[in-house]
Amino acid sequence: MCILLAYEAPADSMIVRLSTAFSTDDTLEIHILFHEFITEAYRNNYASGNIWQNYLTHFILSNENFFSLACERREPPQGSLRDIALRDFEVFMRLFHLDNEHLHYIDSFIGDENQTSPVCEISKAIADVHSSRKVYDIVTNWYRNHGVGYFATRKAFRYDGGKFSALSNDDVGNVRLSDLVGYETQKAELRANTEAFISGRPANNVLLYGDGGTGKSTSVKALLNEYFADGLRVIELYKHQFRDIQDIIGRLRRRNYKFILFIDDLSFEENESEYKYLKAVIEGGIEARPDNILVYATSNRRHIVREIWKDRDDMEHNGDIHRSDTVEEKLSLASRFGIAVNFSSPRRDAYHEIVRTLAGKAGLDVPEGELFAGADRWEISHGGMTGRAARQYVDYLLGKK
Repeated sequence: MCILLAYEAPADSMIVRLSTAFSTDDTLEIHILFHEFITEAYRNNYASGNIWQNYLTHFILSNENFFSLACERREPPQGSLRDIALRDFEVFMRLFHLDNEHLHYIDSFIGDENQTSPVCEISKAIADVHSSRKVYDIVTNWYRNHGVGYFATRKAFRYDGGKFSALSNDDVGNVRLSDLVGYETQKAELRANTEAFISGRPANNVLLYGDGGTGKSTSVKALLNEYFADGLRVIELYKHQFRDIQDIIGRLRRRNYKFILFIDDLSFEENESEYKYLKAVIEGGIEARPDNILVYATSNRRHIVREIWKDRDDMEHNGDIHRSDTVEEKLSLASRFGIAVNFSSPRRDAYHEIVRTLAGKAGLDVPEGELFAGADRWEISHGGMTGRAARQYVDYLLGKK
């Protein structure tokens, strides 16, 4: 079995298990692993071409170690670190071009030609060269330009149990800002701030607030899709994770990406105090927030935290009227977002335009008067005139068709 040093794989990893099965000629174990292997290829979007070579390429591109992370940070490895990596690439090349009769089972597997990904492209590039030094150049160039690990090939992540888990790119979808009808001023403001962020210029945390179903969350997804190739990634967080937010930032601080910590539908009730953790991160804590991290949050409330009249019980009445400390404490969270973008429900003519546009993209051939009349009836029982209601109505028509 081949031993990797910098790219050490856990004993239960598929590459180690397969190598062991090959060396012992354990046919049953090999075929069990092949089924897992093919499932993994589909899950990670590289079930096209030579799947064995794609798997090894995926292993190299996703393996976070002291060598690959140094390359990602554009710190060229020197001395023994470079020598260890070159030695690993020699081992990698022997595995990559392994001539084993059991691999014919995978060779005969007909993959999905639509399963194209950067892994498949790099795999083909490696297959065209025959020296470990050239493979070293291909891989290190990838690390410098794209990074390493799941962050290199996935768009969005969640944090759970002390580690990041990647969402499927299909789950994120491929929505673009141009797909969001209207809201041109809002989209321009979001685009300008995000472009400043990924370019390394000063940028602000953003609060997207307003009526439900108006495209706040969709806008963040669209930004991710448009700027993914520029190194933008999104980490989705929930309120119960705010206590872990410093640990999350510590793990992202030295990565060569731009991260948006995305908090959807952010609001706090009377007795919830998690917003204090978020306040310290956005602005005001002892430890400065890294330049590669911003917070984008959506909320139906302009001031995020629910205000009640009881909060004003400690108001002074000696000539002047001051807001209570409770109110100021709660409102101070919203004020720490440098940019607040309002998404309000459209007027009826704008709502009709959204319906018309969505119906046109869907290929629906419905007379305009009938289309708008149906849309008006739909919004009455579906939350009012919003982009979400328009989308639901068009989907309803498509279902009937």
